[in-house]
Amino acid sequence: MIKLYGIPASRAFRSLWMLEELGLEYENVPTSFMGGTRTAEFLKLNPNGHIPVLVDGETVLWESLAINLYLARKYGAGRLWPASVADEGRAFQWSLWAMTEVEPQLLPVLMHRRVLPPEQRDEAVVAAQEAKLAGPFGVLEGALRGRPYLLGEAFSVADLNVAAVMSWTRLANVDLGKWPLLAAWLQRCSERPAFAKARG
Repeated sequence: MIKLYGIPASRAFRSLWMLEELGLEYENVPTSFMGGTRTAEFLKLNPNGHIPVLVDGETVLWESLAINLYLARKYGAGRLWPASVADEGRAFQWSLWAMTEVEPQLLPVLMHRRVLPPEQRDEAVVAAQEAKLAGPFGVLEGALRGRPYLLGEAFSVADLNVAAVMSWTRLANVDLGKWPLLAAWLQRCSERPAFAKARG
């Protein structure tokens, strides 16, 4: 059986969402980033000491969006995995884009709005990072013009991976009012039943 190490309140949520979308039977092994990833046993799976980690038979993978690309390609043909090589490339493109253009700016906003103790929060950090997010949000808004999903008419791994990163905007109370197509797309993605199941 497939095993996914991690907890929903972490980047493991992204891969839990994918597993639920695919309807796969799996075991979620609760592993917290607050200490559970530093055991000798876990470090054999991921020497970086981070969650999530996927174990599928002999295959061991880490990095949430890489796990999702693997799962979609292996189990999601005709559904979440693109039909053409060009769209496969776009799925990789958008996944890498989410990690390089969005997450580094969005994570500090989440930390200073929600995670850190109130006395450690800094609104100046939030304002600076939100200003940086305007660029990528504009890119995503443009990509969704004239289409409901990133690769066209159907929800795919590209949407799941980007939406999983973008879901932090809700936790961080980021106003998406300037990007109505982005906001509507994120709402569509977040209303999928598998999204709610992965949240637990």
